[in-house]
Amino acid sequence: MLRASDRTFSRRDTVSFLVCLGLSLVGLFLPSAWGESIAATLRDSALTPFVWLQARAEEGRTSRSRFRAVTAERDSAAFAAQFLPAISAENRQLRSLLGLRDHLHTPYVPAEVLHQSSPTDARMLLVRIAGPVAPFEPVVSSDGLVGVVSSAGHDQASVMTWAHPEFRVSAYSADGRVFGMVAPSSGSSGTDAGLEFRSTSYRDTLANGTEVLSSGLGGVYPKGIPLGAVLGIAREQAGWERVYRLRPAANPSSVTHVLILTPPQAASVAPAFPGDSMLAALRADSARRQRVADSLLRFRIADSVLRAHARDSTPPVSPAASQTGRPARRTPVPSVPSAAPAATSAPVRRTETGDSAR
Repeated sequence: MLRASDRTFSRRDTVSFLVCLGLSLVGLFLPSAWGESIAATLRDSALTPFVWLQARAEEGRTSRSRFRAVTAERDSAAFAAQFLPAISAENRQLRSLLGLRDHLHTPYVPAEVLHQSSPTDARMLLVRIAGPVAPFEPVVSSDGLVGVVSSAGHDQASVMTWAHPEFRVSAYSADGRVFGMVAPSSGSSGTDAGLEFRSTSYRDTLANGTEVLSSGLGGVYPKGIPLGAVLGIAREQAGWERVYRLRPAANPSSVTHVLILTPPQAASVAPAFPGDSMLAALRADSARRQRVADSLLRFRIADSVLRAHARDSTPPVSPAASQTGRPARRTPVPSVPSAAPAATSAPVRRTETGDSAR
């Protein structure tokens, strides 16, 4: 049997159900405007906590999804940013090579650097070529000389860079005063490799920053390819030669694309590298012109001094000779009589007196 409390709760539930059913029927048949106003009132009053909980739950769900999306975008951006410097550098090199190609009046074959796995590989490069090449053909970038072709295949070639111990190239300074041979620094490794300007004249001195170019001697490297800039004197042998340290113009470990110069090569490729070499050549030409002008000025001054000295040492000309046009007769300078015996001078005076009387 049901207890009294149970029957009371059952009646309350029944009444509540009937009331809700009646309100729902009334709300169903009420006009839409009345229904919306009643719903808004209930939402702002009795249902406010439930609406707040629903909004927080929705925000939490969307925040988690947005956080995952932002995290994925950040990871993608970070992954792409790792390759951005390399892509930018490659783009700059390609633009520089395009500019070099427009001013280069020598046949060439473009090539792409394929393999550099360790620092010592900077001594040798493996490149993919777009045409036939042969050994002993120079390899250049937009900065200067990279090396020379060591061996060539069908679509690949091996390049010996300037860091190789057997690399040599005849060179001269941009001002045209000093000639010598450029070779890798003795005892340098792949990480601190550099160049040296050897076999130079001991009496000629190069200032720091002077650019060194290939001279074209030997028939392998054309004239005018930048090799490096003087950093200072590495060592010297008294009375024989000076060896200069050079900052290389091109870095083989960072190049991605190069040009291989093929025959027939131009006599000079200096116009294709209009950097410091042309400026240095212009400065050197201006300095030579200034030295020539100074020498001429000194010669003229010395000539004027000699002429003035010659005029001062010329004897005076008599007015009569200058009027007749005949050469002037020099006026004899009276000699000082010597202490001669009186017997010797007396006949002379008598002779002169007798001659004058006659």
